[in-house]
Amino acid sequence: MDLAQTDHLKAYGITYWVLEQGKTADWLLNYRGGSFMMDYTDMIAAECRIRGVFFETIDGSVAAGIYAEVQGDNNNMDAVKLEKPPKIAVYAPPGSQPWDDAVRLVLDYAEIKHDIIWDEEVLMGKLDKYDWLHLHHEDFTGQYGKFWANFANAPWYIEQVALNEGMAKKMGYPKVSELKRAVALKIRQYVSNGGFMFAMCSATDTYDVALSVLNIDICDQMFDGDGYDVRANDKLDYSQTFAFENYKLVLDPYVYEFSSIDVGPTGLQNPEADYFTLFNFSAKWDPVPTMLTQDHANVIHGFLGQTTAFHKDLIKKSVIQLGMRDGTDEVKYLHGNVGRGMFTYYGGHDPEDYQHAVGDPPTDLKLFKNSPGYRLILNNILFPAAKKKKQKT
Repeated sequence: MDLAQTDHLKAYGITYWVLEQGKTADWLLNYRGGSFMMDYTDMIAAECRIRGVFFETIDGSVAAGIYAEVQGDNNNMDAVKLEKPPKIAVYAPPGSQPWDDAVRLVLDYAEIKHDIIWDEEVLMGKLDKYDWLHLHHEDFTGQYGKFWANFANAPWYIEQVALNEGMAKKMGYPKVSELKRAVALKIRQYVSNGGFMFAMCSATDTYDVALSVLNIDICDQMFDGDGYDVRANDKLDYSQTFAFENYKLVLDPYVYEFSSIDVGPTGLQNPEADYFTLFNFSAKWDPVPTMLTQDHANVIHGFLGQTTAFHKDLIKKSVIQLGMRDGTDEVKYLHGNVGRGMFTYYGGHDPEDYQHAVGDPPTDLKLFKNSPGYRLILNNILFPAAKKKKQKT
């Protein structure tokens, strides 16, 4: 899908819908920005017109020529068969609004079905029903996003604390931090067993932090009623984490930061100059990172979040870096394997809202239907549908 496409985001929804009808599609990696090809039916054509998605009708000889080009040894392209629509879950607290999260926004806009689940469903083992899990902008450390210093008296913050404490009590945990660690372990088991996990913003670093402090109290008294372990930074277990190592925690409750993983709002002084670049991978030898970086642009405008990007030297060597800010150590987008499953971390809050603040209005994706930043989210949603390829030797 190159710049000829009228609505890149809904094109993913069309492809997902085709899979729901029991049909298959081919993802033509690196062909015109990553395109979808499927057998023509009047029903598919009508659905494309209804949703405003551009498509081209071609005959068998033209299709054969495209496949020959894509699969040729001299082209960095390939065709991946999409067979089954992944069952999608979004981990989000009750009452959270769709516009609080870019993934829910684009799922709704692209008309891709998904369920909302939270702590109880995770702890009751219901993750096994799903192929793909997105972590809403959660704080898995039990510090309520470290919003206490600025919003302790705000009604929404008080409600958030009460909601979490109520869930902890219901599930038999004396502290919210202990509830969140149990949830983090269940999610780790889900990924290890073959699940796909995608996280943005604070769910990225706080998830790893929670895994590294399984037996350490890092919450100050305003969060859990007692003080934190002052030696916590000497006890971190990086062997438990997905993506990061050798970081240090920010234990001061007055500092709006969790750890040294996040680069902070470095582009704030000049947002027009804030861009990150997607790396290029071999479509035939590295199909997964190639699928995750399919786009009609390889230089993408940056955007901030509570966790904006990740310091390169704190990323484990086993993790694949998918995109970073040129001339810096700021990695924006990364991917890795855990057991039989995979995870992707994407820094920032909303690809089309540079500095999203609490209470800001929702992003209207009808105004950004060709957003390359949002396409990266949809790449992650669709790639579990890909037929598993045998490793070349």
